[in-house]
Amino acid sequence: MVFPGQGSQKVGMLADLAHDSLLTGVFGTVSQSAGCDLKRLAIEGPAEALDATTVTQPLMLAADIAFYAIQRAQGGAMPVVVAGHSLGEYAALYAAGVLDVPALAGLVTVRARLMQEAVAPGAGAMAAVLGLDDEAVGRACRSVVGGIVEPVNYNSPGQVVIAGERSAVEQALLAARQAGARKAILLPVSVPAHSSLMRSASRAFEAELARVDLHPPSVPIVHNADRSPHPEPAAIRLALVAQLASPVHWTETVRCLRDAHGVTRIVECGPGRVLTGLGRRIAPELEHRSLENRETIRQYAETN
Repeated sequence: MVFPGQGSQKVGMLADLAHDSLLTGVFGTVSQSAGCDLKRLAIEGPAEALDATTVTQPLMLAADIAFYAIQRAQGGAMPVVVAGHSLGEYAALYAAGVLDVPALAGLVTVRARLMQEAVAPGAGAMAAVLGLDDEAVGRACRSVVGGIVEPVNYNSPGQVVIAGERSAVEQALLAARQAGARKAILLPVSVPAHSSLMRSASRAFEAELARVDLHPPSVPIVHNADRSPHPEPAAIRLALVAQLASPVHWTETVRCLRDAHGVTRIVECGPGRVLTGLGRRIAPELEHRSLENRETIRQYAETN
């Protein structure tokens, strides 16, 4: 089971689950930490409010956890291994029993704030490059002189996200287009996540994590930073700290689920179908399905 992160948020994302008591309870707890009514924002918008990192991260955490709790309550199978894309890794921690909802809500709220504070508003950017291989995107970034821009999300073959200082990102996009990229566009996010510009946030987050008790995971978690599971809480802390300023290797994560864990079916739990689409491009021989509303959750519970 995999959990989506930033990029899957949209107004109406709770669909027909908005009045479920489990969802309401999870959103209430996370909203208290975030300091805003996340459920109302998810239902009513405005859309631009959902794109602010300090809203998006706790919002997606609450949605992923709520969808997971609902599917388990309806008889959905316990996953044998879990992973999450960027922020989604924190929902994976919940599914594996490493942290409970209040602890995760507090951590993710601080994580979002530290990331937002690490770079001045408007100074950073993220962009998606489609139609080039990983090395070609890396060359486009390295061609930029006088600024920081790096590949930060290896989402699937031919789909890489870059991040860094805004002017450097814009120059890298131009280089990518000249190299033959099918599409190269800025993304509506407020921080250059997973770039080296997040190192100050990573150091501060390490201190925050040290104050939280982590339990050993009940199922393996394949972490973004090193594509490996860690049974010891100390190693999990290191992986979460590293994740902030390291690329998300999603292509390798999916291949690890297949090759190292023998997975034949990957289920995306949370709003949207972003990871389902990526998974089908990465490993088309596997079964991919998404739990994004009441009907898909019901069907999953009935067949497991």
